[in-house]
Amino acid sequence: MVNRERNTRLLETLKLPENSVCADCGLPEPDWASCKVGVFICLQCSGVHRNFTESGKVKSIRLDNWEDERLVQFMIGNGNLKAKKKYEAFVPPFYYRPHARDCDVLKEQWIRAKYQREEFMSNKATIHTTAHREGFLYKRGRDSKGFQERKFVLSRSEGVLKYYTKDNGKGPKGIIPIQSLNVTFQGEKIRHQHGLEITYMKDSQTRNIFVYHDSGEEIVAWYNALRAARFHYLKTTYPQASEAELIPKITRNYSKVGYMEKTGPKQKEAFKKRWFNLDSGGRKLLYYKNPLDAFETGGIFIGSKERGYTVKEGLPQGMKGNNWDCGIIIGTPAREFVLTCENVKEQREWLDVLRDVLSQPMTKEDIMAPYSLMWG
Repeated sequence: MVNRERNTRLLETLKLPENSVCADCGLPEPDWASCKVGVFICLQCSGVHRNFTESGKVKSIRLDNWEDERLVQFMIGNGNLKAKKKYEAFVPPFYYRPHARDCDVLKEQWIRAKYQREEFMSNKATIHTTAHREGFLYKRGRDSKGFQERKFVLSRSEGVLKYYTKDNGKGPKGIIPIQSLNVTFQGEKIRHQHGLEITYMKDSQTRNIFVYHDSGEEIVAWYNALRAARFHYLKTTYPQASEAELIPKITRNYSKVGYMEKTGPKQKEAFKKRWFNLDSGGRKLLYYKNPLDAFETGGIFIGSKERGYTVKEGLPQGMKGNNWDCGIIIGTPAREFVLTCENVKEQREWLDVLRDVLSQPMTKEDIMAPYSLMWG
């Protein structure tokens, strides 16, 4: 009876707005507790907390018995808001705060950075605030399937990320401008849970570089170092813009990736299977022969309804796909693109994200972009 009463009090605490989502990933309705830190968390994040040898005690609010009244009082007296003020007091504005749908390594290292390494409890200089970073990452060759260790050097002052085939060798093998750089975790595509996809503009195309590191802490540190460099570039380029305006522009995750089939501009060509990445922030749907190609085969600029762009379900009358028949027609001022999805679920997901882009008003930068994204 006493235990049931304690569980009831904890459940009432969960109803408070600050405790209604996981303290670490924002998933609604958390029902686990980190008893050392005093936060309410979801099941997945509780697994990370459990692995902390020094503070790993977690309990289910609904399933476990809460015999210790002092522990109940501790949880009620702390909670997510108080912990946030303590453990997230000095999170740099560029540092990526993961969401429930983000990859495991981002969430794990965010949790460890907060509570285990206590990186954000003071405003002292850290690895996240340094202007220079160098180290080794495994990089996939442009024309080969293998990954080789390469030295990477990030210079915020120069505004570039360089990489070398040997330790400084005869100079950098590649120079990546921070101005057009984007970085996103793509573990499933790269087939390594710590895989990063780095993209930048080269000769009017999107150059893709795939890297990973065996250490989760190291790869997330690189990810946030690149975000820091991007944030510095944006602040310098747009000095009047607020942090709130700049943060969404630092890096962008793909809204959706996956295979579709497409026909050519005459709509009489055979449908070919291609890998697609939708970059909603850049309004670009790029496609590739293979997911790990260095450059796209082509791309479609997704404008707005007001400028004559459309997204429709189905196929033109009398047309059939090669293997798939769940069609999508993307209309642009120049032409129509006809695509097919493997099943209705995939079709619905693609339609939803494409229509979401379509509903967003275009910026001045968007209006200048479409010229380079019209090949078939």
